Amino acid sequence: DVHAGDEVTAIVAPLLNGQSERPWDHRLCGIRLQFCSVRVLRIYFAGPLFTPYERSFVDECAAALRADGFEVFVPHEHELETGVDVTAAWIFAKDRPGIERADAMLAILDGPSVDDGTACEIGMFHALMQSDPSKKGIVGLLTDIRGMRGESTGVNLFVQGAIEDVGRIVASIEEARDVLRAWR
Repeated sequence: DVHAGDEVTAIVAPLLNGQSERPWDHRLCGIRLQFCSVRVLRIYFAGPLFTPYERSFVDECAAALRADGFEVFVPHEHELETGVDVTAAWIFAKDRPGIERADAMLAILDGPSVDDGTACEIGMFHALMQSDPSKKGIVGLLTDIRGMRGESTGVNLFVQGAIEDVGRIVASIEEARDVLRAWR
């Protein structure tokens, strides 16, 4: 694994993600790069996506992670862009491969209780980790201020246990990004 500074990562990430107009150009800012095996960490972003506010927050977080060189699967980006009749079978068939291909999961835990779909995705990823040592872990993102005030965080103890067994719960996207960077 290569650990580069933020400036180099911002320049190199588009090349690694195939977003550069000249993906084989090895010269950037007068620096000759030597390519080595760098694998982009694929993240499945689990969380509620039913309101514009939820989707907006997920989109902001995903954009920040992508700018940092991560590949991010966001379920609502696929479901909302198709225009087809969305059924339970269709959603499961579309999202399950995203979970299976992911190296890590970032899951939003905010709300009076963890979204039931998010809890299911966490359980699926945890189960996949038991037979696939290449998977890195789960980061739970809990920004809900109710927990800071001593109120219930809404995180079911079983869900919390699944996350903490293979990862950790953090309070900001910056903390989540730091954990995910360490897993590259």
